[in-house]
Amino acid sequence: MTTEEIRILLNDLESDLVERTISTTNTDKFGQAICAFANDLPGHRLPGYLFIGVEDNGTVKGINVTDELLKNVAAIRTDGNIQPQPSMTVEKIAMPEGDIVMVKVEPSVFPPVKYKGRIWIRIGPRRGVANEDDERILMEKRRTNVTSFDSSPCLNATIYDMDLQMFKHFFLPKAMTDDEIEEDRKEGRTIKDQLTSFGFFDIQYDCPTNAGMLFFAKKLRRFIPGAYVQYVRFAGKDRAGEILTEHEFKDNLCVVLLELDTFVETTIINRRPIPVSATREDQFVDYPYWATRELLMNAVCHRDYTSNGPIQFYQYDDRIEIMNHGGLYGRANESNFPRVNDYRNIVVAEAMKVLGFVNRHSRGVLRVQKDLKANENGEAIYDFSYHMAVMVTENKSPRGEKAMNEAVANGFMTKNRQKNRQKNRQSS
Repeated sequence: MTTEEIRILLNDLESDLVERTISTTNTDKFGQAICAFANDLPGHRLPGYLFIGVEDNGTVKGINVTDELLKNVAAIRTDGNIQPQPSMTVEKIAMPEGDIVMVKVEPSVFPPVKYKGRIWIRIGPRRGVANEDDERILMEKRRTNVTSFDSSPCLNATIYDMDLQMFKHFFLPKAMTDDEIEEDRKEGRTIKDQLTSFGFFDIQYDCPTNAGMLFFAKKLRRFIPGAYVQYVRFAGKDRAGEILTEHEFKDNLCVVLLELDTFVETTIINRRPIPVSATREDQFVDYPYWATRELLMNAVCHRDYTSNGPIQFYQYDDRIEIMNHGGLYGRANESNFPRVNDYRNIVVAEAMKVLGFVNRHSRGVLRVQKDLKANENGEAIYDFSYHMAVMVTENKSPRGEKAMNEAVANGFMTKNRQKNRQKNRQSS
């Protein structure tokens, strides 16, 4: 944009496509403005602009535009508070009166967009929180644009197939503040209205969406047969070995995500103390908790739920393999993974963020690799050769075995005690 084009935007005080501020630290104000432009309630299908360093009357005040300021504003897109992530650019603009920051926000194809759980919109030249009718308009836009499986109606299900108590008492308090829940109650919003605002119910068809069933179905596999995780512990290093134990995680995701979290911590990582001197023991794990948990959560978040096959979570003597139906999606491909990600399941990703099972987007894989290397597991190996599935392998860390052998050699642990530990671990 030229300086004159920017000047025209700054001086158009009645426009609902422009917001101005002189604050450089009010990230809540920035986030609300970005959210409102992304929702594009009037349907302009044009970008909105947030100008930092400009008075409300359009006068350029000018500010000290540092790299830190630009990074902080750009980070609003990926810090997890705006869901789904908007498309936006941040740049420094040199005006005759001084420097300013221009944030350009494209209209979202997946409205409603929320900032910290609330839907912000532009109402003429000001910003506000969407009411019930505004939300329905935005949901209609989503329905027009979105064809993903999780956002589509589950036509053979009814609201009575959903565990509404789980939604009200487990999900809703994590998604909204007490004041917002009380405001909903006073306004008389129904449970269907609340479910719809999160993408869990389709008002037009008067039925839950597939995402609503994934998170709150009483009997999920009646409606989405492949929506479960199959765990198998094999003896040895391949599937020819004896099956030592197996388990299916087959409830709705509100239950399964908690179960997987607990299962990784109590069963998979194999935390145990090993003597490293005559007076001290250190804790060792075969698989780091957070990295293993993150690999499973990614599988749940990104899998193709139209497949009837489960997520395969297989453990061998020397490694873990996680097979996930659905290859790389959208903008992501083998050449740009993991720097670029995309979401097959928009509603599922949003709900998992609300529940705290996924965090800052685009960082998970990089942090997994860092944690695995720190525990001497080596990096996770991603295999995309299956085309319609992704296999990720996490190798077992040798640290614990090396520490035990050193403890025996140094006399800190007897050989019988070492054998008993190995025997107990194999039986578990």
